[in-house]
Amino acid sequence: MNRQERLKALSEFLRSRRMALLPEEHGFPAGGRRRTPGLRREEVAQLAGVSPTWYTWLEQGRDIRVSSSVLDAVAKALRLNADEKRYMAALAGDAAEGGEPERSASDEPAALPAPLGRILDELAGCPAIVSDRRCRIAGWNEAAARVFLDFGSVPTEERNMITLLFTRPELQRLAVNWEQFVRGYLALFRYYYGRYADDDWYSRFIEAMERRDARFAPLWEESRVSAAPEVILEFRHARAGKMQFQLTSLQAQGQPDLRVSIYTPAQGTATERKMRRLMDEERGG
Repeated sequence: MNRQERLKALSEFLRSRRMALLPEEHGFPAGGRRRTPGLRREEVAQLAGVSPTWYTWLEQGRDIRVSSSVLDAVAKALRLNADEKRYMAALAGDAAEGGEPERSASDEPAALPAPLGRILDELAGCPAIVSDRRCRIAGWNEAAARVFLDFGSVPTEERNMITLLFTRPELQRLAVNWEQFVRGYLALFRYYYGRYADDDWYSRFIEAMERRDARFAPLWEESRVSAAPEVILEFRHARAGKMQFQLTSLQAQGQPDLRVSIYTPAQGTATERKMRRLMDEERGG
């Protein structure tokens, strides 16, 4: 992103976070002439201890000077989590908060290290997918192929988890709450989007997805940010039936561009037993 694109993304993010807040939880009356949900700009400014004009300019994406202390105050007023705070700082270009965007050394998909591949194979009962900073799939285990789809049959250029979630009907049929499933990956994608804010690939990809599927833009505009989304997902598998998984996302040690998404069978469900049966069937057992 160039500077103007970063400020536009910052504007959209601040507005979405402000509108997600409940006035009564911050000591403001919920009624009155509120034409839109959430707090007013002047209320955020009051909570952050800054002038309403300055905060309005910040949210409008004007190119103004910001300091780490003021961004801290805005983050506290908007109740941002650590990932959201880093995302805001990166878009604002605040070097004191580690906000200067990182640069990737290569546009090539990250290679799957052999030790990580062996770990995937050991997770026989847990579907696991390794993706890079662009959500391109770098590796997967047999369990993931059985639960989701045969990633090996997908053309390399389409082997992107965001792309697949919006284009493959089998993934949309699989997830009972497809939007929740997508939100987790989009939150991770936005985390990388802010971290590599100088990489124009992200802007091009987002524009392409908006043209490709009308459902993308509304979900993307929710502006969720998470480096490690953890959610319970319910799937309706064609052969195994109802399955519930706990999603855990981990950064690969020594591989900042690689993240492992592990789907662990939820406790108190029949998912673990169904996974064993599904894997046995595929092996001819």
